Amino acid sequence: MSVVFAVEQAVRDTVAPDKINLASLGNIVPHLHWHVIPRFRDDRHFPHAIWAAAAREGRTATHPGLVESLRMSLLSGLANLASSSRC
Repeated sequence: MSVVFAVEQAVRDTVAPDKINLASLGNIVPHLHWHVIPRFRDDRHFPHAIWAAAAREGRTATHPGLVESLRMSLLSGLANLASSSRC
């Protein structure tokens, strides 16, 4: 869960969403995976689940450097997590 929370924090720091949905799934094949979903008041589904029917037209935003910014934030968060778990 610490890694999921580190990913959540990296997403919060990078894209400043209005809220975040965390979803754990493991449907057909026995496994577990997490979705960390940034949500914005103007997204197509807000405030309902992203897999619900779209309630409106949503924005299409591009963020130059988003992948790199998210990667750097996540690396920093994971490094902090690793150093704190060594204590």
